[in-house]
Amino acid sequence: MLGAIVGFIFGIAWLHQQATLPNNTVLYGLTAASVILSLLSFIPVVTLRFTVIKPALRFTAGLAFGVLWSSVFALYGLSRTLPDTLENRDLVITGTVDGLPQPFEEGTRFQFSVEKASAGSQSVTIPENLMLTWGLKYHRTSLPKVPDISPGQRWQLNVRLKRPHGNANPDGFDYELWLFEQGIRATGYVNNDPRLPDKNVLTDSFVSTPMNWVNRVRSVLRERIYRALPNCEYAGVMVALVIGDQKAISQSDWEIFNRTGISHLVAISGLHITMISSLFALFIGSLWRRSFFTGKQWPLILPAQKVAAIAGVLMALAYVALAGFGVPARRTLCMIIIVAIALWTGRLTRFSHTLLVAAGIICLFDPWALLQPGFWLSFGAVGMILYATSGRTGKMDENPSRLNRFRHSLSTAAATQWAVTIGLVPLTMLFFGRISVIGPIANAVAIPLVSTVVTPLALIGSILPEPVNAYVLTVAHFLTRLLAIFLEWLSSFSFAVWTAPAPSFYLILFAMAGTLWMLAPKGWPHRYLGVLCWLPLLLLTPDHPDYGEAKMTVFDVGQGSSILIETQKHRLLFDTGPVYSTDSDAGDRVVIPYLKMRGIDSLDSIVVSHADSDHSGGLLTLTRKLPVKTIYSSIAPDSTLVQTLPDNRPCIAGQEWDWEGVRFEMLHPSSDDYLGENNKTNELSCVLKVSTSRYSLLLTGDIGKKEEEKLVSRLGEKLKSDILIAPHHGSNSSSTWPFLFAVKPDYAIYQVGYLNPYRHPDYRAESRYDLLGIKTFRTDTDGAVGILFGGQISIELYRKKDVRYWRNE
Repeated sequence: MLGAIVGFIFGIAWLHQQATLPNNTVLYGLTAASVILSLLSFIPVVTLRFTVIKPALRFTAGLAFGVLWSSVFALYGLSRTLPDTLENRDLVITGTVDGLPQPFEEGTRFQFSVEKASAGSQSVTIPENLMLTWGLKYHRTSLPKVPDISPGQRWQLNVRLKRPHGNANPDGFDYELWLFEQGIRATGYVNNDPRLPDKNVLTDSFVSTPMNWVNRVRSVLRERIYRALPNCEYAGVMVALVIGDQKAISQSDWEIFNRTGISHLVAISGLHITMISSLFALFIGSLWRRSFFTGKQWPLILPAQKVAAIAGVLMALAYVALAGFGVPARRTLCMIIIVAIALWTGRLTRFSHTLLVAAGIICLFDPWALLQPGFWLSFGAVGMILYATSGRTGKMDENPSRLNRFRHSLSTAAATQWAVTIGLVPLTMLFFGRISVIGPIANAVAIPLVSTVVTPLALIGSILPEPVNAYVLTVAHFLTRLLAIFLEWLSSFSFAVWTAPAPSFYLILFAMAGTLWMLAPKGWPHRYLGVLCWLPLLLLTPDHPDYGEAKMTVFDVGQGSSILIETQKHRLLFDTGPVYSTDSDAGDRVVIPYLKMRGIDSLDSIVVSHADSDHSGGLLTLTRKLPVKTIYSSIAPDSTLVQTLPDNRPCIAGQEWDWEGVRFEMLHPSSDDYLGENNKTNELSCVLKVSTSRYSLLLTGDIGKKEEEKLVSRLGEKLKSDILIAPHHGSNSSSTWPFLFAVKPDYAIYQVGYLNPYRHPDYRAESRYDLLGIKTFRTDTDGAVGILFGGQISIELYRKKDVRYWRNE
């Protein structure tokens, strides 16, 4: 059966790389193949002559069934997507608040389980699970205050919905995949306008279901922790350890946790679940052996080992429920249940088989678990520990002293940490493009402190009566703060993290071979040479255009702008994208992940076209996290933003520089433009022209008709460019006929958000581009646009290059 499980996992993994799902004919064929091949593997006449036939047949049967099984799941999920005819329409829905609401400034984000929906007087069918935002849009304080949202409440709401859609960038977070995994097939917002005929009404304070009770308990525990730790810096960490809600942890803290390699501890992780489950099982088993001090002989009725196994499973189930049954927690629960069943049935043989069965069962209930780095890292860690330590742990004397027991425990822990650290290097580089060099030191301190002290204290403190719980939680918070100070000191070293560009699959396989070589048993020849297999992985350098060439990446940042220009040795970022929330912007969510994936750790220049937040929103994040040599902008020098920047220069027409045969020219604004008293930020947008010997690109910010007229009057044919970033996202107040006649682009790109409220690009502006035969692209439908100016213009659209069946086209 192990061969069938391996094939099943491979089949699911293969389907997840496909752009489309199999049709009914293929599904029927897969069904027949999996059944026939399975039956053949049990016929002795077929498998007798060659021993390899049976596992091959079962592997192939598992492969077919894996593709079939995951296809059925995927087809069912896609069938529940919001019809495009209902996008951006006023709907009235009734249902219950599901999951744990996430408050943010001026509003709340929450999942909603729909019971019925209507458009006007007509009943409509929409997805059962939604992700909604209820807030004061654009901070219009005249709107009614957003009420408190609690799990299990039944509401009647006015909403506008859209199909699942997220920013599509290389190595960016796949929001559409996340929604697909959660079964959420539409997102939207609650319309809080008091002029609507149907009001937003709470119809039932609580609907009693098992999951609603679980989420209500989670919500109560979260509030208790925040009340006990008011205005405490790491209260969010306590919440994450107790109920798995990580939203309150700041980006700066996450950066420290990632740099030190302990981010797996700041949540309800598999390690914590296993630790708490084991401690509870040990406690109950100990009491059972003593028959709970009743004088009875309970172990004669049922062995204490089996009772401990039941207790461990129940505790794990309770803790996983606190985590909201998240995917990583479910993986651990599944493994604990399998081990408990194996123990009860007396079939606890090779743990590697148990590990493989657990992986198969997880994929059976959650086919998309394979797409998460946590799946491979958690199973990879356990696998490496088994490979490196199985049968190699030293044995103690029959009656060891306390010192010998301590030495044995210490050596076992060191061997385990060594195996995990070394074994996960290739996978860590594959998924994150960096490894924490100081991770082993940080984990050596953090694992015992967080797992055995802070987490139990946080759990106990969350359920103790007030005000006693505050004392316990304060101790846990104090220890966390001490740990954070230590981690911040470790992460400050320049060598704390090793970064490199994302490697190819073949380099990963080569590095994995070296890893197995290094962790091989004693006596294996020259084990230290295995590190040589890592060198191609660790010493990768970022690729770059050739001399005289330029590469442009137009990021999909939603309704905003951010564009990376690269030459052979230099990199310039034009605009930094929008702000998404108080602690999130395009800098940390789009630009930095892309730069890390490419192995780029600095920028030579940033040009911020103007002060509007959809163009300058990520500036502070980028300057805090990356070295930047020079910043150009049209932002007023007395603004708070400019005063916090390391080196800011005003954009002035006439500024020029040359990088490796690529010319950069600032065309707007002129020095006189800054003298106007009533200039709007859009009117001062920096306009930059980038030219190679054959091609040129024009970056325009948010200039309008008046600025376009100035440019045409002053520069005329010098505006000619092969590629144009459409001014002001394609609004009708720009892209005028004289301007387009002067630029004469072959290609134009709209940087716009999906179903944005401004309706950019405007249909009248689009018609002007179309009538001139200009080929246009838009980031909301094409994703990030990559263009190489070499011997010819080469264009790559991310949504067309990396097509997946779950993405909204």
